[in-house]
Amino acid sequence: MEIKRNAFKAYDIRGKVPEELNEEMAYRIGRAYVDIFQAKKVAVGHDIRLSGPAFRDALVRGLTEAGCDVADIGMCGTEQIYFTTAHLQLDGGIMITASHNPKDYNGMKLVRQESRPISGDSGLKDVEEKVVTGTFPPVTDVVPGQVTHVDIMKDYVAHLLTYVDPAALKPLKVVVNAGNGAAGPVIDALEPFLPFKFVKINHTPDGSFPNGVPNPLLVENREATAKVVRETGADVGIAWDGDFDRCFLFDEKGDFIEGYFLVGFLAQAFLRRYPGAKILYDPRLTWNTIEVVEKAGGIPVLSKSGHAFMKERMRQEGAVYGGEMSAHHYFKDFFYCDSGMIPWLLVLEIMGREGRPLSELMSERTACYPVSGEINSTVADAAAVFRRIEEKYLPGAVRVERVDGLSVEYENWRFNVRTSNTEPVLRLNVESKCDVQLMKQKTAELLAVIRAQ
Repeated sequence: MEIKRNAFKAYDIRGKVPEELNEEMAYRIGRAYVDIFQAKKVAVGHDIRLSGPAFRDALVRGLTEAGCDVADIGMCGTEQIYFTTAHLQLDGGIMITASHNPKDYNGMKLVRQESRPISGDSGLKDVEEKVVTGTFPPVTDVVPGQVTHVDIMKDYVAHLLTYVDPAALKPLKVVVNAGNGAAGPVIDALEPFLPFKFVKINHTPDGSFPNGVPNPLLVENREATAKVVRETGADVGIAWDGDFDRCFLFDEKGDFIEGYFLVGFLAQAFLRRYPGAKILYDPRLTWNTIEVVEKAGGIPVLSKSGHAFMKERMRQEGAVYGGEMSAHHYFKDFFYCDSGMIPWLLVLEIMGREGRPLSELMSERTACYPVSGEINSTVADAAAVFRRIEEKYLPGAVRVERVDGLSVEYENWRFNVRTSNTEPVLRLNVESKCDVQLMKQKTAELLAVIRAQ
């Protein structure tokens, strides 16, 4: 099988099967992981993709031939690998997943001890080099590693339940859309401990994705959840991507809640528990989070977007919580990792405490800071686009930041434009202060500049 480099991304490994990622590469990744990180025992799991078991077998063969023991947790979500690695104090973990990519893709997310991320600047490039060159030490004198099948669900569910007060939970009706991904079994395992009435759609794990690729960030995928919320009179809707490291919420009207506003919402919950704590946020959309955190007595801390950067900065700062507008939420007590299960549990607890519908809880903030949503543009020359933007928008700006791409602020509106870490596109986000028309006008204006030939 051909070995190519292009499956190696900034934060993970991801590619089309078998052209960009195949079983020989999976085997070599196992060998490279042990050689580089000197791991003695590693957690391995895979999501619902049809190629997952074969990739798991090849990866495990590489790990064990190099002398590493494997804790195989089977079909799971990414955060269950994070949990297993840290909870069992293993040397690392490898999750086989392509998250929300099309069904003919697969990939891997790698972590080391304490579920610290392995990205391009912390060992992933070394793995890439060894995989491509195939240069491994001989294993003739190595004692092969052993494989243990581990059921982590009970411990994992018990940990999730520590984030909420059961007495504050009310018997809400909750639509849950797993998108035929890996979230369904976790909902089933949580259900006996929660007072909610779950309305389950696309619930059975199925790597053929009979209802489309699970990616609720795509506008066209949201109606499946929203429709059932409206039809059943549910209090809230929740949808996940395939490996459920992100969750997306809908209010009782079926309206989608932008991930940006959940950052401030969850920050408030943590600041009630940990007064004066630090809260991380990313540069794409910022004003609402900063205002909410400061009003609640917390310290907002800006971090570059991306899970590796967020996790590293959270550890440096000792932040209790961090959130990205892309619906990644990070928790100190979850080993500084992101979870798609903890956020909705916290939101439903707040709804129970407040006794108000989610639309009412969110409406003030969404009205204060209307947003464009993230808009992608494929461009031939990103550097030229940035020059055009700087010429037009830097004069007269109140504040300019380059923490991640370019952020430009004026008195009543701001924007961030950045290159993607995973796709050949520019991503634009615009927000204003209580002025929807201004936000829409500036969004259209910026898109014209970005997409000009």
